[in-house]
Amino acid sequence: MTMLLERQAQLGQLDQLLSEAMQGRGHVAALLGEAGAGKTALVEAFLARVGQGAAVFRSACEDLSIPDPLGPLYDLARDAQWALPRAIDDRQGQRLPLFSDALEVFEARSRPGLLIIEDMHWADDATLDFVRFLGRRLANTHMLLLFTARTDRSEGQMRVRRALGEIPSGNVQRIDVPLLSEAAVLSLADAAGRDGDAIYRATAGNAFFVTELLAAENVATPPASVRDAVLARAERLSPGARSMLDAVSVFPRRADAWALRGLCGVASAGQLAECVSNGLLDDLGDGYAFRHDIARRAIEMMLTPSHRRAFNQRALSALQENADVATARLVHHAVEAQNLQAVRELAPLAAREASRVGAHRDAAGHYEVALRYADAMSMEDRARLYEGYAFECHLIGRIDAAIEAQGHARRLQQALGDRLREGDSLRCLSRFAYLVGDREQADLFGAQAVELLETAPAGPELAMAYSNLSQLAMLAEKLDETLLLGGRAVELAERLDRPDIVCHALNNLGSAEQWLDLASGRLHLARSLELALEQNFQEHAARAFTNCACIEMNQLDLAEAQSFLERGIAYCVENDLATWRDYMRGVQAQLLVRRGLWDDAATVAHDVIDNDATTALVRYPSLVALAKLRIRRGDPSAEPVLEEMKRFLDKGMELQRLAPYAAVMAERAWLGQGDRQEALGLIELADSLSPTRAVFGELAIWRLLLSLESDPGDTAGMAGPHRMLLAGEWRGAAALWAGMGAPFDRALALLHGDEPALREALEILEGLGARPVAQHVRALMRRSGVSHIARGPRQATRANSAGLTQRQMEVLQLIERGFSNKRIAEHLTISPKTVDHHVSAVLGKLDAVSRGEASAAARASGLV
Repeated sequence: MTMLLERQAQLGQLDQLLSEAMQGRGHVAALLGEAGAGKTALVEAFLARVGQGAAVFRSACEDLSIPDPLGPLYDLARDAQWALPRAIDDRQGQRLPLFSDALEVFEARSRPGLLIIEDMHWADDATLDFVRFLGRRLANTHMLLLFTARTDRSEGQMRVRRALGEIPSGNVQRIDVPLLSEAAVLSLADAAGRDGDAIYRATAGNAFFVTELLAAENVATPPASVRDAVLARAERLSPGARSMLDAVSVFPRRADAWALRGLCGVASAGQLAECVSNGLLDDLGDGYAFRHDIARRAIEMMLTPSHRRAFNQRALSALQENADVATARLVHHAVEAQNLQAVRELAPLAAREASRVGAHRDAAGHYEVALRYADAMSMEDRARLYEGYAFECHLIGRIDAAIEAQGHARRLQQALGDRLREGDSLRCLSRFAYLVGDREQADLFGAQAVELLETAPAGPELAMAYSNLSQLAMLAEKLDETLLLGGRAVELAERLDRPDIVCHALNNLGSAEQWLDLASGRLHLARSLELALEQNFQEHAARAFTNCACIEMNQLDLAEAQSFLERGIAYCVENDLATWRDYMRGVQAQLLVRRGLWDDAATVAHDVIDNDATTALVRYPSLVALAKLRIRRGDPSAEPVLEEMKRFLDKGMELQRLAPYAAVMAERAWLGQGDRQEALGLIELADSLSPTRAVFGELAIWRLLLSLESDPGDTAGMAGPHRMLLAGEWRGAAALWAGMGAPFDRALALLHGDEPALREALEILEGLGARPVAQHVRALMRRSGVSHIARGPRQATRANSAGLTQRQMEVLQLIERGFSNKRIAEHLTISPKTVDHHVSAVLGKLDAVSRGEASAAARASGLV
């Protein structure tokens, strides 16, 4: 009962959640605490209370060097008597249909379903996707998903946190499992006749540590650490039992009884019983496990390297006798045993299995292991390993690693004289170069791919190379080239019956045609999206969602753009397409800026930009949104953001990058913060690169504001508000912007009007918190002879709660309590960079120049 001290509140929460599940309101419950806090003991106590009241399915993640894809789901499926391997084959590895099947299996019970996954911090990508999937669908089921996870700062724990963040907040209950209080430890120690102060000093209230030290023999002086306590207990075993304990320690989670028989010959029941009676192992009925991974590691670390290799080799041999053992487990023991031949055979197989179910991070890990020992493999096999590794790395955003690996593959293919594979590698290198923002290299590799492949029989490699060049042309607004190369790709791909390449090329055609024939462009993109969804071409589907949204953004159909973005982001979350998800979130941030939801826009943009793993290309849409916000609100300096945007132009000039950069530089110059001639030069450059006048509408407005020229030039094809404003119809333009719900653009249109329009524009800008813009407009009004101009809201008005988001209020309260940015980040479990942004926004909204001044303003206005 030691572990259950001070746990009644948590048990009550779990009881309530299960009660709600019984009524058809399912939840995810996350038990969170440090290693040894007593999470498993709490699960056991809860299960004892549940009894026969629920159908229990139990599983756990293993601390393998590379996780076993969907390992916990296999455990859950066995409990449910569901043949998961056959289900995976039936669904051809497609996760969403497979997860839908799982939901149906676990829900189809006469009692509510209780699914338990322990040690989620060791989970693979596919298992985290399964948790996300269930989390978004449990609300109307009779199921409770309960998992445990550590609260350390490991990568695994951070991935668990991100997964929880992608589940609707109403579906998730986070339950902290805290350390035992000093009073609880003293009480336990007193009952055992031990020195409670010494034990509390050594354990800080960690429940497992407390239990271990209380169980130590030396009553007068407890061991200095849990490791010492575990080793002291192990030393009391007989030689045979100690050898058995060592053997069990190389199994990361549990040692099945049949595996121990294969490992040690006839496993002595007496030796295992001795380990159990000494409190070192738990008898699970069909296997054995250490009471906690901390204890297992203490024993494993005492093995000499030769003994460790020997035990792992025997474990590998025993596990290979069972065809149902996951390949990832075999790889783990092969690596630990330094059995290089087994690693070469098993790691590529494990990589393909992981990739098939969407565990791309784990697939890349297995390819890394295989390549580490690939020197003895043939050139062809090594080239295939590098290709596979490059593909998986690009899917998880590790583009630099993908480029390096694809380069190795290309050189091997070149040495082999394999023109088709080398050409395909060049096409991949073109794509990867573009993803890191290197347009020049993307063009070079793309052209080399087509040149080489055209010397070989025409096949799918050439069709995809044509489509790649078509995509590059589309991204550079070279419309004729896009249509020519895209048409070639479609024709060849249809002849070869390759719908995936047809899907890719149709996307290029539709995206280019938006400027020539909007209806045709929308039709081609719709066909591309439909085909991608129908055939499960996941990356093509994500790209189609993105380009559909961007077309509607260009056409200023904000409602339709929002619909595509919501559907596309949800699709990417479901399918773990982080790169496309974050790109679309950047576009979403731009949409939120246009709609005047600036705090929401900043949050979305920072979520993308603050992730150091995000690639350069993916960051760009968020950079655009953030640059506009910083210029308009006077938030932290826009210089770093503008510098990063400019680096894209240094490696190849693309209109889709140049146009937004020119726009923010123009806005900055208009406010007197930048060089007017430089901004006009950028606008002229963009004008020269624009394939049609339709592309140039927003920049034409900025040129008008900067140069005050009356001749707008050709406005044919431009969006309605731009065309009307350039024609001098500011009222109509303002009305159109108002109808779209775009307040800042409406204010800009009103600035071309009479005095009442100017006053209305100023009011809008003040409401948005665009202080630098409002100050500039006041100066313009004064120069125009307008008098009695409002000075802006007083400090108390700016400091009201309507001006701060809920998150900013939380940050303000912590500022008032004297928390540093680092402590705020830890308290709110957000990144320090995001805290920096929130603090700057709070200071700006309270018109404060320091944290102390912000606290004073908050107290004066009654906020805190």
